[in-house]
Amino acid sequence: MSRQILVTAALPYANGHIHIGHLVEYIQTDIWVRFQKLRGQRCVFVCADDTHGTAIMIRARREGRSEEAVIADMRASHVRDFASFQIEFDNYGSTNSPENRQLCDKIWAAIRKAGLVKTKDVAQLYDPVAGTFLADRFVRGTCPKCEAADQPGDNCSVCGAAYTPADLKTPKSTLSGAVPEIRTAEHLFIELERLHEFLNEWTQDGTHLQTEVANYLKGHFLGEPLRDWDVSRPAPYFGFEICDKPGHYWYVWFDAPIGYMASTLEWCNRHNENLDDWWRSDSKAEIHHFIGKDITYFHTLFWPGMLKSADCNLPRKVHIHGFLTVGGEKMSKSKGTFVMASTFLKHLPSGALRYYYASKLGTGLDDIDMNLDEFVARFNSDLVGKVVNLASRSAGFLAGQTLSHVYPDDGGLFASAAEKGEQIATYYEDCNYNAAMREIMALADKANKFVDDRQPWAIRKDPAKTDELRDVCTITLNLFRQIVTYLAPVLPELVKQTDELLHRPLADWSDSQTPLTGTSVSQFQHLMKRIETKQVESMIEESKEVMATEQGLTQQATAPVTPEPPIVVFHAADQWKDAGDALANEALAGECTIDDFVKIDLRVARVIEANHVQGANKLLQLTLSLGGGETRNVFAGIKAAYNPEDLVGRLVICVANLKPRQMKFGLSQGMVCASGSGGTEVFLLAPDTGSVPGQRVH
Repeated sequence: MSRQILVTAALPYANGHIHIGHLVEYIQTDIWVRFQKLRGQRCVFVCADDTHGTAIMIRARREGRSEEAVIADMRASHVRDFASFQIEFDNYGSTNSPENRQLCDKIWAAIRKAGLVKTKDVAQLYDPVAGTFLADRFVRGTCPKCEAADQPGDNCSVCGAAYTPADLKTPKSTLSGAVPEIRTAEHLFIELERLHEFLNEWTQDGTHLQTEVANYLKGHFLGEPLRDWDVSRPAPYFGFEICDKPGHYWYVWFDAPIGYMASTLEWCNRHNENLDDWWRSDSKAEIHHFIGKDITYFHTLFWPGMLKSADCNLPRKVHIHGFLTVGGEKMSKSKGTFVMASTFLKHLPSGALRYYYASKLGTGLDDIDMNLDEFVARFNSDLVGKVVNLASRSAGFLAGQTLSHVYPDDGGLFASAAEKGEQIATYYEDCNYNAAMREIMALADKANKFVDDRQPWAIRKDPAKTDELRDVCTITLNLFRQIVTYLAPVLPELVKQTDELLHRPLADWSDSQTPLTGTSVSQFQHLMKRIETKQVESMIEESKEVMATEQGLTQQATAPVTPEPPIVVFHAADQWKDAGDALANEALAGECTIDDFVKIDLRVARVIEANHVQGANKLLQLTLSLGGGETRNVFAGIKAAYNPEDLVGRLVICVANLKPRQMKFGLSQGMVCASGSGGTEVFLLAPDTGSVPGQRVH
């Protein structure tokens, strides 16, 4: 019996175009959905534009248009960009829809009925130049928890802390450059702490979240009372007015996730289905959310709390991924690596990006680095040199003819690759795409060896070997089609081309299990062309120009109209109410000198292998890469807190010059750095975005 699956990706904000960083998530999600459909599951993929908030209101005011006109234009752009990358939604809606308003009212009534709403006066940042209270994204400042600079007003991209804009240190308005004033307004709050027990159970049961996410929530939020969640904003604000509180509007993070349900409702209305069959608490549907790690807090605490209060279906799994870096650094507008989706497509094929991301995406939260040289080499080597090469070296010999009517003896090649199908399927199911791509390319290597050994171009020269030539090409084209089946979730365009070449639709995972015979072969057309480095260089240069132009226009539109006043710093010394238990349980060590400290060589390392240690109750065996082929074998007492498979690919901090220690399980050549009291309360330290293996920690 097939599964009933509803899949969502985070809603793109309707104030900016899609760039290659966004596409990590949408490509990841689209691959998973296509895989489920290929396996015969009933899978529906919904998304929508996130349209509310001060940003849209300010932009509309600046451009002399209505908010509705602004979001309509951006929606058309988003839909076009997604379609160009073969990202195929079953429904793409808008949070400014009647369906979303209807569901917001319904869920709000349920939360009210549960007694979770209270009213408080809030000191909020106000831009005296722009004449508006400042939405989170319009305030930048220093994170009040980790001191990271230039952070947005709702949550820190470095440490993940959630806060209000007024909590920021050294805040500034991005609308006018002015230092915000603090003004008081009445706000509505949801008492999230009353759902603490449920949220602790839901997040920590080992099924809904990746282990590192569950540990993060346990260590950062669930170990203390949860803060009340501010869900309203006073006028002026573009959004839905709260049904029982005139002059107040739902905060965008209240109505945005409800947009998942509203988009589902739109789909249901078109297909004569019932929303309750997907979203009511007794539904059999699996809900899967795909999001970036920057919005973990909202999707793993706020959203499940809302759904539970409204008796709705809870997510089966929240799949969380890292950010995109380019060349080991954050995407840069000045360097041209902040590439818009539309700019990418002017120079490079969409399938190249889909495959590259698939080859990088694993099960963890580590950032994905796009090395441009590797990007070119991988596409040319794997897809052109291995996969498409199979068709180009065989299809031409059978153009206008048919495959053999009985599948020839291939020495077990096809059957052996068919046996790999379930393992590859498991990798897709687990979002372990890079493992799937490695397995598939290994099959391509074996298939190419067959072609090299049999040399159809040489057989063709002998008229007496026509049948042998047909058999060799039949085997090669079947191995090619089998590999394309396994790549189908990643490369839908190649699937269409293969269908046209062999006159047989490739529509089910089972197509990888049975070879084709007797079908006609079309005239071979080039399936993919090699990428030249100059194409990438041209893309980068155009991106620089696009960003320079955009930045110039933005600066003109948002330039301060009054001299900038002195920056006011708002301090709240015990704002986080950090308990002193940990320090009391383990007192500070005695003083050391800088000379003592520099003896310890702390380095960034990547976990390239992680295994259970037979006979050890607490240890995992880790192989750490320092880059350049330099590795360390380390035994770490973190078994109770981490699964080995969740650690592979992750960056950690290690003591790289620790004297090796011979243990009964093997030689340990270092240590990984972690905090916590031990057992399940262990939290590995991780470097910030942009760090690479081998860098010293100073």
